[in-house]
This record gives sequence, C-alpha cells and structure tokens, in this order.
Amino acid sequence: MSEGERRGVSGAAGGEQASQSGKSRTKRRRRPLRERYAALDLGTNNCRLLIAAPQGRKFRIVDAYSRIVRLGQGLSTTGVLSEDAMERALEALAICASKIEQRGVTHVRCIATQACRAAENGAQFLERVRNETGLRFDVVSTEEEARLAVSGCAELIDAQAEAALIFDIGGGSTELSWMRRDPEGGFDVAAWMSMPIGVVNLSEKWGGRNLTRADYENAVAEARSALATFGDPAGILPLFHQGKAHFLGTSGTVTSIAGVHLELPRYRREKVDGLWLTLEEAGAVTTKLREMSFQDRANEPCIGVERADLVVCGCAILDALAREWPTARIRVADRGLREGILSDLARQARRERKERRKARFGKGRPAPQTS
Repeated sequence: MSEGERRGVSGAAGGEQASQSGKSRTKRRRRPLRERYAALDLGTNNCRLLIAAPQGRKFRIVDAYSRIVRLGQGLSTTGVLSEDAMERALEALAICASKIEQRGVTHVRCIATQACRAAENGAQFLERVRNETGLRFDVVSTEEEARLAVSGCAELIDAQAEAALIFDIGGGSTELSWMRRDPEGGFDVAAWMSMPIGVVNLSEKWGGRNLTRADYENAVAEARSALATFGDPAGILPLFHQGKAHFLGTSGTVTSIAGVHLELPRYRREKVDGLWLTLEEAGAVTTKLREMSFQDRANEPCIGVERADLVVCGCAILDALAREWPTARIRVADRGLREGILSDLARQARRERKERRKARFGKGRPAPQTS
C-alpha cells in the first residue's frame, strides 16, 4: 500500500470552484481511510493470522497465514515454554508482523491462549515478542476464547435446531459452548466451559505417533471423565437425546476429518467450511486414522506430517464428546477465533467512525447517516 493510501488522502484535488467575495478557491476532499483488520491467534499448537477488509457487514479476505509452531510442546511436564518452541513461534510471528505492515492494517488484535496462560514464562515470552516484532498480545481468558469462537461460527448452527454444542479442540484446552434457541429464533450461549485437555497434552501423555487401541480408549476415557464433571450446565441434554441438537466443531481436528472424508487431494476451505457429517461418517474417519501408521497419516494431504501425531488424540476428544452428548450430526466450521476477532474490530471501527462524524459535524448539526 502506498503512503497516500495509508494516510487515506486523495491524490487529486477536488477541482470544485466556489465564488466567495469575488474570489474562487479549490476545495480538496479527503478520501476515507482504507480499513484493514488483522486477527492474530497464537495457540498451543498453531499461529494463525487473518487480514480482511470490510465489505458491507461482511469481510473480504486480504491475506491469511497459518503455521504449526507447537509453542506448548513439553509444557505439560515442564511448566514452561521451551527455547526451541519460542524460537519457532517468533519466526512465524515475524512473518505475521511483516504481513500486517505490508497490508496497511488499521485495526489489529493479537491474542494468546492456553500455552501462554499456563506457562510460568508466558508473560516474559510475550514481552520478548513485543520487543522483537512490535506485536502486542492479550492473554485471553478461557471465557473470552469461547466467546470469540462462538462469535466467529455461530451463524452455521442449523436454524431448525433447538440447541447446539460448539466445540473448539485446541492444543492445550478444549472450549465448549452450549447454545439454546432464544424466543426470537436466534441462539444464545446458555453455558460455557473450558476443559484443560487438548491435542498436544493428550498426545504427549498417550503417544500420538503410535497409539494402540487400548491407549486410544484411555485417551477417550480421560477426556470423557473431564467432560462428565461439567454435568449438564445448560439443562439441554434431553434435546440431544431427542435429536433436536447437533455439534458445531471449529478446530483442526474436525476440518482434518472433513478433508479425509471428502478424499480431497489438497485441503480446500470452501469444500470443508459448513460441511455436514453424520456421526457415523466422522467415526469411520476416526477408525481409519487410528489404524494408520504415522507415515500413512503424514501422507494424507489434509493432515500432513505436522498433524500426524496429533489428529488421533483430537479424534479421541471428539469421541468423548459424542459419548457424553449423543448427536447424529456434526457441522464443520473452518472459522472461529479469528473471525470473532474480526467482528469485534469491525464494531470498533464503526464506533470510531461515528465518533469522528460527531466531532466533525458538532452537536448542533446532525451527522449524515451511513451504514
């Protein structure tokens, strides 16, 4: 983006002639600032960036970046982020910072989740990130993480359903939000919980590369035991038994399952986002992946070597969810936290535009109405 675009200044004069006391003058009009939003999510396993431009009430994606950095590798046993993991994350974040600068981003939010929440040196690492890249991170609470995930994908809930369970299987934790239909026909968050079990810490415990059937069942049992402590916080379990509710999954686990189910030669978001899977279809993929060798999973185009030792434990968490909350179908969302952040940034930008109009036109003059 040019300097003129960054400042939002038109390169041409307005060219309008106005007569005032026998004199004419040229009025120059300032072009509105070209807005760009950036959402950066640093998780236990992934570093993800999404840059978008507003397009009405929706977004046009300008740039996207994702890299598996395994920031939380070994965290469950040591309690700290390792030097190797921090170096991997810093390398990816330097690329993100460059993209944010090159794209002329006007509004940005960077969030860090479970790894930085749990690590003794999490705050020190993020200070190092700020010093080396200029990126400032918020360590969000589990409640905020769940809210953002819901904000980013809730529109995919079946309008005919009575309830839904939105889950985000992360590297170090799994966020759960129980949604219930409201009187106006929309959906509200009836309850939310965070389970401190994700694909990284579960794989480190049970062995993700070569998981035996017995170890897989142990992983399912561990996740299911943690889920059982929540009980039925929203009082909607009967709706699941009655077939009036479904799952909505936003994570690498469910998108990988969807890609394998579709037998895609390469991952394609437009094929996966919004896809419906029956529980039997998801279970068939789980069985296939569990019985594969590590190398065979690595050769799957929608998994790859970086996820090959994690995806089966992700399947175990999904299996645990389905055993506790019986459902016949799952909807897949290739959207979530970052889209939730973008929505927040768009609202912030609209508030700022409104305040600028108020300041420009003053209290005595109504500002023009805009969308």
